[in-house]
Amino acid sequence: MSVLMRAREIGGRPVVTLDTAEDVAEVKDVLFSYASTSVVGFTLNKRGFLGSPMKEHLPWSRVSALGRDAVMIESRGELGAGDAAMEDAAASGERDVIGATVMTDGGTRLGSVEDVIVKVGDGTARVVGFEVHGPQVERDRAAATLLLPVDDTLAVSGETLMVPAAAEEFVRDDLSGFGSAVDEFRRRLRSGR
Repeated sequence: MSVLMRAREIGGRPVVTLDTAEDVAEVKDVLFSYASTSVVGFTLNKRGFLGSPMKEHLPWSRVSALGRDAVMIESRGELGAGDAAMEDAAASGERDVIGATVMTDGGTRLGSVEDVIVKVGDGTARVVGFEVHGPQVERDRAAATLLLPVDDTLAVSGETLMVPAAAEEFVRDDLSGFGSAVDEFRRRLRSGR
């Protein structure tokens, strides 16, 4: 079973060990590889009211489960240096897309990225869309923030995220129907319609 969630909802979740049920950290930031459209790991904070950043990271390859309430790992030993996927994402200069302008390949400005939508399940966490807010969204829709599906490949250049114009047809305003919109959008792109 897979679940859709916003990346900002993952921030602040406790990291809990399966061996001792110890709360060892909390998620600070979610790190993505846009080349592979996947979550590659997390930066961490110490737990508590005055929790400060930790030197250790949590690569996705060491995550046992990501649920609505916590990130589960086998043991405290899973925390440490980043793995190859995290290093590759950092070396490629991938930047945070929050605030990036979203443009269609037809030249329409849709707005700005507010959040990343992640599909978690079967041991993976994949980027499937973006929460977008902006003047084009406000003009065309009753809701000012909408969910925009993306394919397995993303074009991020400087401050702009480019999406196919066909994505506009599959925009939704809540997560409940967004998973099927993503699937249909991807089917249409692959069929060439």
